[in-house]
Order: sequence, then structure tokens, then C-alpha cells
Amino acid sequence: MPTLEHNALVEMFREHPELAPRLLAMLLHVEVPPHASVAVVESSLDQLIPVEYRADLVLELRDERDALVLAMVIEVQRDVDPDKKYSWPAYVAVVRARKRAGTIVLVVAPDAGVAAWAAESIDLGLGRGHVAPLVLGPAVVPEITDPAEAEQETELAVLSAVAHGNGPSGLTVVQAALAGLGRLDQAHAMVYFQVIWNGLREPMRQALEALVMERQTEGEATFPPSLQRLMDRCKLEGVREGELKGMREGELKGMREGELKGMREGKLEGKRDTLLRLLARAGIVLTEDESARIQACTDVATLDRWIENVLGAKTATEVLS
Repeated sequence: MPTLEHNALVEMFREHPELAPRLLAMLLHVEVPPHASVAVVESSLDQLIPVEYRADLVLELRDERDALVLAMVIEVQRDVDPDKKYSWPAYVAVVRARKRAGTIVLVVAPDAGVAAWAAESIDLGLGRGHVAPLVLGPAVVPEITDPAEAEQETELAVLSAVAHGNGPSGLTVVQAALAGLGRLDQAHAMVYFQVIWNGLREPMRQALEALVMERQTEGEATFPPSLQRLMDRCKLEGVREGELKGMREGELKGMREGELKGMREGKLEGKRDTLLRLLARAGIVLTEDESARIQACTDVATLDRWIENVLGAKTATEVLS
């Protein structure tokens, strides 16, 4: 059964068909044939491919004379599926035969392991022919950390957050993507936010929640107002909808006593408290010296760096580097 994340990424390319050939050239350095238009043609695909072989999306690139120069089969792949090694060559063969044009498979795979599997060349038999899917995965999707760039390249920023949201720079990447959602209407922003949120692991979710709570408490307009409303609607794990609304109004209902105390004492104490909570949840035990070092730190940038370092760290030394 297709998931929200799967369908949302498919819709991204359906609503912005020009995105696929642009990313093909920009990220995979493929020489895309000169073309004047890109169109979605999944309706005709129903007649091209049997029901058991149904692709996510098919695009046609046409030149100024309306001649078809390339067909692109778009597949969103979030898990390893051995059956795809048989269906992807079928897509290429059938579409190429019916359309009389070059045809490729472009796989969107946010997970690094799935991307590596999808990129494997598919032997058609005895080494006499093969199909080599092109893959948009973490290895080629850039880490977009600049909010201004995310506003200009919102769809790519969303892909970046899905691909890199759990990495060392995950919090910065996600913040940039969320800032980019501010230019979208609420319906699209809501869907993209859920896609990003659902792809985050628990430590990153907790870090993002803590950041949003802190910004709201301090009255900083880090995120667009529309996104604040989306956060209210999204029932974030461990935070009730009413709590989010209360935070925006300064009530901070449902938060832990220590977190409330930290925020009241100011920005530095709030960041120290956030760091200590994340360390505890990650199972990282601090020595007395390490605890004292955190309490003595008065540099916001250093505390921010330590908070990001918690993601993926196994020891306090890695965090406080």
C-alpha cells in the first residue's frame, strides 16, 4: 500500500514535471536532450503497461516541433523490493517500443541503502543486455542548509530534508526546508511537512520539537507563521496539539518542569537543558567534568553545535568536540 511519503513525492514530480530533467542534469550530470516541454502522460501508460506493471509516473520530453526526445519513468522507492528488478526493465522496454523514443528509469530513493540497491545494473540475461536505473539518493541530493536557497528550490530542499534529515547536519537541513515551506500554500506545506517529519528518527524529532518550542518561547520569527499553524495540526509525537498552541501563547503547558525552568532563565539555560535532555534520551552518560563544562558554557553557537552533535553520537566526547 503506497504511503503518504510515497504519494507526496510522486505528486511533487507530477505537479512539477520540469523538476525531473532539471535534477537529472544538475545532480546526476546526465546530458538531457534539448526540449521545449515536459508533460505527464500516465493516462496513456495505462494502455502501455499491463496492470501488474504500473509505474508511479511517466514524463515525456518534447522539442520545439513536438517530437518526443525522451521518456522518463519516475519511481519513488522507499524500501528494497526485488520485484522492481523485473518490472523496471519492463517499463523501459514497453514504453520505448510504443513511443519509439529513448526511455530511462529515474528512481527517487531517500534512503542510502535503498538508493545503492536501486542503482545496481539489472542484467537482462547472460550479460547480453542491461538496464541501469538513474537514482536520486543521499549521495547526489545536496544538503541545503541556507533558508534563502530553500525558498528558491523548495522541492529540492524537501528532498534534501528527507535524505539528510537524520545526518550530522540534519537539524540545519530541516530548518532550511521548513523555512522554504513558507512560500507554499497551506495544503502543500502541510503535506511536505508531514513527509519530512515522518522521515525523521526520534532523536531528530526531539531536537526539532525543542527548537520550535524555544523559538516560540523567545518570540523569534524563525519559521513562517503558516508553519506554526501546521505544527499545531500535526500532532507531533509526545506533544499534544493543545500544548503546541499553549506554547505559542506563552503558556508552555505539558512541558517538563526542568524545561520550563530553563526557558524562563533565558536562552542559554534553555539550550543547556535541551542538550542534557537529548543526551539522556540518547543514553549518553556524562562525567562530572563534562556536566560542569556544559553548565559553564556561555556561547550559544557552541551549545547549538553540541546539540547537533548528539545525533548519531555514542559518547560524550563526540558530542562535546
